[in-house]
Amino acid sequence: MDDTLMPWAAAGRMPKIAIIGSGLSGLAAVVHLRKAGYDDVTVYEKAAAVGGTWRDNRYPGLSCDIASYWYSFTFAPNPRWSHRYPLGEEIRAYLEKVTDDFDIRRCIRFETPVERLVSTGQRWRLVTRHGEDTYDIVISAAGILHHPKLPEIPGLRDFRGRVFHSSRWEDDAPVDGARVGVIGTGSTAAQIVGALGARCARLSCFQRTPQWMFPLLQKRYSGWWKWLMARVPGLPRLMYHAHRLALERTLGPATMGNTLMQRLFEWTCRWNLQRTVKDPDLRRKLTPDYRAGCKRLVICSTFYEAIVRDNVELVTDAIERLEPEGVRTRDRRLHALDTLVLCTGFHSNRFILPVDVIGSEGQRLADVWGEAPRAHRAMSVPGFPNLWFLEGPGGPVGNISLVSVSEIQIRYIVQVLDAMRRRGLAAVSPRRLSFERYNADLAQAVRRTIWATGGCRSWYIDASGDPNLYAHPPARFYRDMRRPDLAEYELTPAQASTERSHFRDQAQERVE
Repeated sequence: MDDTLMPWAAAGRMPKIAIIGSGLSGLAAVVHLRKAGYDDVTVYEKAAAVGGTWRDNRYPGLSCDIASYWYSFTFAPNPRWSHRYPLGEEIRAYLEKVTDDFDIRRCIRFETPVERLVSTGQRWRLVTRHGEDTYDIVISAAGILHHPKLPEIPGLRDFRGRVFHSSRWEDDAPVDGARVGVIGTGSTAAQIVGALGARCARLSCFQRTPQWMFPLLQKRYSGWWKWLMARVPGLPRLMYHAHRLALERTLGPATMGNTLMQRLFEWTCRWNLQRTVKDPDLRRKLTPDYRAGCKRLVICSTFYEAIVRDNVELVTDAIERLEPEGVRTRDRRLHALDTLVLCTGFHSNRFILPVDVIGSEGQRLADVWGEAPRAHRAMSVPGFPNLWFLEGPGGPVGNISLVSVSEIQIRYIVQVLDAMRRRGLAAVSPRRLSFERYNADLAQAVRRTIWATGGCRSWYIDASGDPNLYAHPPARFYRDMRRPDLAEYELTPAQASTERSHFRDQAQERVE
């Protein structure tokens, strides 16, 4: 029998691995897999460059609200960050440098979106518009913030000015000296308003729900500090963990039910508002009626400074429709605009979708998930063997740096691959009971968090009515992910898998 048709572990060869996406998690996956000896890796990237959400988002004022030294790979510390919180263009440059330094570009197929994945029970048939190939392991590094959510506003196509989503920024759109509208007051909108307030002739910020805003303590690093970071052994790693612990010991408890810490965050947000916005009526409009932390905190120091400018207006009347000249609000007022920016978020619960993923018994992942996707340990789904997710459903996206999450998850996957190689396994898939117990535990725990009890409706909440987040402290996540408990998984020996493959092939033919 051809070794390439046999399960990889039984054939004594290394697995053929496909990674979907070349953002932060995709790049981390390639490096960690190679370090563990898994070199047969192909990355499928829908765009023409690496970077994921940092490639797509290029709006004015873009920066990260996670400290730069923590928003770095452990295998590629960057001593030359210019600011405490990294700027968007710096993150893009960092990811490009990592791609080149670790020779990742040669294994990426750019402008090749994956259209379909079909399981044979032990391998995956991966289909693109250029053809198809077969892989032993598939890892989705598609991320969560790459499907823009567009508002359903009557007359959107009638507007004669420029209109676009914030993640599709148009550099030639009228901004300087122009009349600009921004829909939304989340993190992206806050950064854009802060950056454009002094540049526009008139800026209208359309707010549906006010946000709690925590001050961003931004700082430019001096030359001597960057010199120290580059030359003192262990200093970048020390700063990595210092920033990690600072956030995990404060924001973590605040979201997990520590009332004192939650009140401290809320008090700081109120102080931030009161010290900047002196007009009591405007301050009232900017004060949320839910608890701080229920929605993702907006960490920004430029929004309030911009919103008090004479040329900037906070519009709280609901948008009724778009007209050729601008936005008509419910009070019948027309807000004339040249450019309208839609800061309306993303479809954050799609993950690998809309790739058509078909499991080992012919079931479609889109049907299994519906509008409330779940996974075992945020990484795998019963009936979809050898398919892994980075930053999947139920992950700790609300309280841990996603760079850390991705590295922890890929190390976990590497350990599973090592176990498959030692035991000669053809396939690994979570047991149904393990999957159900894990998600039942999260559902119960999340109802005690500020995300569920804070009195808001956020993008964390899916069709189940619960926040789709990891609801335990970061320390528990680190402990649980340190090594896989193989008792949680169905382990298919190579011989059993080979005997079933004929029947599975027939099932896939019926689906197709």
